[in-house]
Parts: sequence; C-alpha cells; structure tokens
Amino acid sequence: MALIVQKFGGSSLASAEHIRSVAKIVAQARQKGHRVAVVVSAMGGETDRLLDLAGEITPAQPERELDALLATGEQASAALLAIALQNIDIPARSYLGLQLPLLTDGQHTRAHIIKLSTAELKKTLEQEIVPVVAGFQGVSPGGDITTLGRGGSDTSAVALAAALQAHCCEIHSDVDGVYTADPAICPQARHLRRISYGEMLEMADMGAKILQIRSVELARKFKVPLLIKSSFGSDKCTWILEEDKRDMESAVISGIIISHNEAKMSVIRVPDRPGIAYQILSPLAEAGINVDMIIQNASIDGYTDFTFTVPKAELSTTTALVNEVIPKIGARALSTDDGIVKVSAVGLGIKNRPGVAARMFQVLADEGINIQMISTSDIRLSCIIEAKYGELAVRVLHDAFDLEINNNLNAIKQQKLDPPM
Repeated sequence: MALIVQKFGGSSLASAEHIRSVAKIVAQARQKGHRVAVVVSAMGGETDRLLDLAGEITPAQPERELDALLATGEQASAALLAIALQNIDIPARSYLGLQLPLLTDGQHTRAHIIKLSTAELKKTLEQEIVPVVAGFQGVSPGGDITTLGRGGSDTSAVALAAALQAHCCEIHSDVDGVYTADPAICPQARHLRRISYGEMLEMADMGAKILQIRSVELARKFKVPLLIKSSFGSDKCTWILEEDKRDMESAVISGIIISHNEAKMSVIRVPDRPGIAYQILSPLAEAGINVDMIIQNASIDGYTDFTFTVPKAELSTTTALVNEVIPKIGARALSTDDGIVKVSAVGLGIKNRPGVAARMFQVLADEGINIQMISTSDIRLSCIIEAKYGELAVRVLHDAFDLEINNNLNAIKQQKLDPPM
C-alpha cells in the first residue's frame, strides 16, 4: 500500500462543484488501496481577490499582516475539502501550517522551510483519516504566520512528501503534464510522459508555469517522484524523475520555452575597474531583485557597457536603484527595454551533442531574428530577442529540433515505463 501526497491547485478548487470532484479523486486513490495526504491551494482567484482588497485599503501593506491575510485562502480550501470528503464517508481532517507545524524562517511573503514535523500527520494517517493540509503557509520561530511565495503550495506538497517518505507527489491542476512547447503557440507540441528534474528546473526557471521552481529543487534534493496530472479528466500525465543514462541518448532538446517576464537594462559607458559590477548589482540583491542574464562588453578606452536582465515587474524599482548608482561610479546613462522575450531550448542532450547552439542561432538568423543576449547551462540555451518575434521563434525552433507530435525518433524517450504504483 503506497503513501501518496496529492496537491490540488486553485483551478481544481474553484467552486463547490470542483471541490466535490477533487474529493472523488482522493476517494479513487483510497479505493486502490493507497494512503493519501492532501495539500491544497486557495480557491481559484481567491489570492488575487484578497490582494486587491488589501490594495483598496492601502498600496503599502505590512508584510506580516499580508501573510496572515493570504493564508486564509488555503485555510478555507482545506476545511471545505475536508467537509466534502466527510460528506462521501471518507474520514478527513484539515490542518494549517502552524498546526503541524511547518516551521519557516521569519521572512514574510517569501519564507523558506526550516523543518516540517510529521508526528501529527502520521498519527492521522494511521487512523485511516485523510489529512488535508493548507499549502503555501507555515509559522516562523516567533509564532507568526508566514507564506512561501506565489505557487508555494507546490513546495508545501513536496516538503510533505519528502518528510513522510511518500511514494510520490501528485500535482493536480488544469494542465495534464509537460509539453515540448506551449500548445497555444505550437499546436504540434508533443506531450512528454517523462522528464528529468534538471530539465524541469530549467523549464520552470525559463518561464514554464507548471511548477514553482523551489518545489522542483526540493523534489530533486530528496528524490521525490513528481507526477503532473489534470483534475479534469485527461488520461495524460508527466513523471518528473531523476535522469538516467538512457535520457542522454534520447532527444537532444526536450522543450522550447518562452518567457515574457523580461526587461533589459544597459548601464552605458561604465569605467572598467574592479568592483563596478558589485556596485551596480549589490543594491538589487539587497532589494531582493533577481538578476538573470549579464553581459559586459570588452573595454574601450577604459570604459565598457554593462547589460543585464531583471523580471519585468521589477523594472521601475531597478531603474530607480541603478540611477542612484550611476553618478557614484561615473557611468554615462541607463538604457532600458521591456519589449523583449527570452526563448530557451532545454534538453539533457545538449551536454553531449555538439552544434546545438549553432543550429539554434542559424534557425533564428534565417528568420531575420536578431539575438540581443545569450546565456547557457549544461542543458539550456537562452536568447533574448524582440518580443514581436517571440512566438515565431518558438515555432521555428520547435520544428528545427524535430519536437512535433509525429516525430517517432523523439517519441522513443516517452516509451519508458512509468514508475510502479
């Protein structure tokens, strides 16, 4: 009898009817003989509703109180699902993060997990009661409610699966798995039955919105198998697992990802001396702004240009911070551009196959698409291009790397057996 952690996202819990359907999914797992622990997000749209409500009161909300407010969304979902389960004769009990407890650091709105106690949950499971845990939330050492950031229920679920040594963690939402590209952009995008943690990490980091990146990092660290499933009846699903040697011999590229959440900033004519990069970027780090791609041009006459990207939502804050630094370092000016996208090719085969980058650059050049910035990892190639060419770039790269549905060679990777249940 396997122990399974099932996590349900907001779209799966959007109404009373949806919640009753989720209760049936839990019931089906129990009918197969599995023990089940459940983690829930807030009902669809509830977190945004609460944020809007707080914004009507004041544009600057105290983070401690914002956490206390937003955590109520998951609390409501947990109680409602427990009620729905009990209504179909399945014993269930709701839990808040502080009742476990799920202990976090004291950083409000983006807390990190320190420890998850499982004694109460194990006791509940032994009594054949389904624990329904409010995701996204925990408690600080000082007793304050904290939240794990948007999408944090994914991280709650993986942490629970790791702590309970569950057979797997199922992530249920309105998508039925991972595809080689966004099907809305590439109708021929192929569904993937299996993908590695590393590939999923890169896809999440590059803009795929299937999982919170922290949840994938945690799953890889504790070797928790992840299963992406739809709550709405699809038979498709995707396993996210450790890579094996067979992965290296399969498709070079597993997916093409586009991120619209990019803004480019160039500090013009920066004195070329030690410590300049630190002076520019340290205020951003202190403000919690993530810097992604960085390029520093070769020095000319003792000066260079320093270019980097940040999340588009952070553009105005970053602009203000960098403009304060410019006179201090003797730079000439700051140029910004939010009319860009990042297009990335992700795949384990990049490690061992020469010529992948050249192929990517050739395909974009053939379409007259200019590459503004480039970054790479062992299993990823990313390019910054003009936003108007973004969807075209995804489609031509998807074709160039033979990722379409009817490509039998790349389908070999997906013929592996799923992990046993």
